[in-house]
Amino acid sequence: MQRRGEDPDFVEAVARGLDVLTAFGPGRPAMSLSEVATETGLARPTARRILLTLQALGYARSTPRGWELTPRVLDLGTAYVQASGLWELARPHMEALVARTGESCSLAQLDGSDIVYVARVAVPKIIALQVSVGTRFPAVPTSLGKVLLAALDPADLAGVLAQPSRSGVQQRWQPSPAELDAALREVRAQGWALTDEQLAPGIRSVAAPLRDGDGRVVAAANVTVHAAETSVGTLLGEHLPLLLRTAADIGADLARVGALPVSGADRAAPALPARP
Repeated sequence: MQRRGEDPDFVEAVARGLDVLTAFGPGRPAMSLSEVATETGLARPTARRILLTLQALGYARSTPRGWELTPRVLDLGTAYVQASGLWELARPHMEALVARTGESCSLAQLDGSDIVYVARVAVPKIIALQVSVGTRFPAVPTSLGKVLLAALDPADLAGVLAQPSRSGVQQRWQPSPAELDAALREVRAQGWALTDEQLAPGIRSVAAPLRDGDGRVVAAANVTVHAAETSVGTLLGEHLPLLLRTAADIGADLARVGALPVSGADRAAPALPARP
């Protein structure tokens, strides 16, 4: 594999280790050494050394089925969620919303042209796509993604949309640039976004932005329903007002935390993530 950057501070070994970690995913819970090498573009000896290192650190293990990741990998993702402070602030509001709607509520942020779920309060539902913290979907066909994309400056939006999705999910709605521009202008005007089976059959959701004390959109929150059970009218007429109130309440808490004094090691609260 060729070095990916001319920056002398770029550590190729770290990049290769992350390549191996991210090679595992949906449909690939276990892989042979040869499969890992092929998937990452690494030489077999290099892939083997990385896997053995990850095994020594507790992030991978060798089984009769091949190499697998261990649950310890979840620590890498939860460290981000815990450090942001967003989950602890949002959780009681999300739980209250779920109790009133009987539907799942999630928070997501942008990562390239994808959304990544950073918090979720779920209710048992049979839907086409399973979602958990860390799940990645293309941003364009999701209500969460539309809200987050609509908050970007035009130059940033173009750069984000130019990046290929790393979700592995084939979206149903593939709008033209003009269609997407019109959809995002509508989201900006109304302050929320609707997706009606644009990501996958049976999934309908509405999302609203979460703003910090400076008015920046730092995440998006949604309510997701099964299309066969809940009409668009019910979603917008009953659930959306509750979601907007919840988003406003979370935003108010973010503003209060952001206004607290911070001094050195005596931080009043963890820093919130910068807008992706």
